[in-house]
Amino acid sequence: MSNHKSIFFKYFFICSAVILISFICLGAVLLLVSSRYFLQEKKDLLEKNARAAAQNVQTLISRSPTGWRNDVVQSIKGMAAGSNIDIIICDKKGRLIADSSTAGRFTDLQIPEGLLENFSDSPTYQLSDMDGRYEESHIVGLSFSVSGPEYFCMALTPKAEQDDYVWQIMRIFVLTICLVFIAVVIAVYFIAARLSAPIIEIAEVSREIGKGNFSVSLPSYNIYEMQELANAFNDMAASLKNYDTMRNSFVANVSHELRTPMTSIGGFVDGMLDGTIPQEEYEHYLKIISSEVARLTRLVRSMLNLAKIEAGELKPNLTKFSVLEPIVDTLVTFEQRLEAKQIEIRGLDTERVDLYADNDLIHQVMYNLIENAIKFVDPGGYIEFAFSSVGYMTVISIKNSGEGLSEEELPLVFDRFYKTDKSRGLDATGVGLGLNIVRSIIRLHGGKIMVRSVKGEYTEFVFTIPNKKLD
Repeated sequence: MSNHKSIFFKYFFICSAVILISFICLGAVLLLVSSRYFLQEKKDLLEKNARAAAQNVQTLISRSPTGWRNDVVQSIKGMAAGSNIDIIICDKKGRLIADSSTAGRFTDLQIPEGLLENFSDSPTYQLSDMDGRYEESHIVGLSFSVSGPEYFCMALTPKAEQDDYVWQIMRIFVLTICLVFIAVVIAVYFIAARLSAPIIEIAEVSREIGKGNFSVSLPSYNIYEMQELANAFNDMAASLKNYDTMRNSFVANVSHELRTPMTSIGGFVDGMLDGTIPQEEYEHYLKIISSEVARLTRLVRSMLNLAKIEAGELKPNLTKFSVLEPIVDTLVTFEQRLEAKQIEIRGLDTERVDLYADNDLIHQVMYNLIENAIKFVDPGGYIEFAFSSVGYMTVISIKNSGEGLSEEELPLVFDRFYKTDKSRGLDATGVGLGLNIVRSIIRLHGGKIMVRSVKGEYTEFVFTIPNKKLD
């Protein structure tokens, strides 16, 4: 993936752009506020000085009607110097009477009468260049009268001062922004690199898992979301590892289970063809071949049923029926084996107990469990059935006397292709899938199954099946 499409680049670019835009907006607001604050301060200063100058001129003219001009000039010069502004006194014709200038800037200045018309006896603000006769300035002027004649007092400051002030603020702000932005961009770079590092690490681990290396895992992170992702990813990797182990075990077991009967069948057939087996013994060996073929058929059928259940393709056909039906049918099938071992059947003299399940699948469950019980019951022992209801579930127990299972064997009895050592000696035709299929079918119905055993006494399988339709 190209760099400009990486999460690091996008995060870095977006954060940098947001910060830059924020700084620009902040700068614009700062300049606007600073400019308005400067202007308001200047207006207040000009108004204060214009009012004070007008009052002072009134006092001086009243005190000395003929010799007041020099005193007025000295007075307004002092005010102007203290406030860094200019003060002008003129008559109503706009003729200059006195000003605070020391360099003759206002000599022969004619104040436009149009400008004077805007002033009254209260201070009034204007922005004017006096019809191009002076630089553009902020002006606060007011009119006043002394013994009849009308005069105008104006306090003014060049607008260039405001522009200089704004420019200085902008220069300081731009310099500050550049320094801060560089520092922030560097910080964002490392933060983005730190945030994107787990993503890159997850991608690398994913590639390793894709290559079949399920032993890799992600470390802990101090970011909550990344830690949650790492935990989920590690759980997934562990599940894939377990699945791969189960798959390899399954393939190995299937290969073994298929190879044994196939080897026997192939050996006997080759013996018949090359004359190693005499013709008078054909019938004996053909029976063995038929038994091995039946074994292969059971193995393939069991594997197909498991595959359908796990793929969700096997949908149970739910109907209501008595639990005794599949049990009795199965016991009839094993009648000869029951009589041969003189097994006592207990617990069938009970009232009707209904199930709401798939009749054929429950027949398979009963067949496998009863076959398992007959296989391990001791000669002259018993197989006992028990039934009870808990809510909408029927609890069924199938118990047989006998040697029982050890504590080490109990957690393994439902695993595929698992056989106890005793089972291998008692039944060479089993494929080790019966109890695994039983558990899958019961789970398909929403039930559960468990096994308990006391060594040297009994083994008991207890499972639940719904007894009514659920809404």
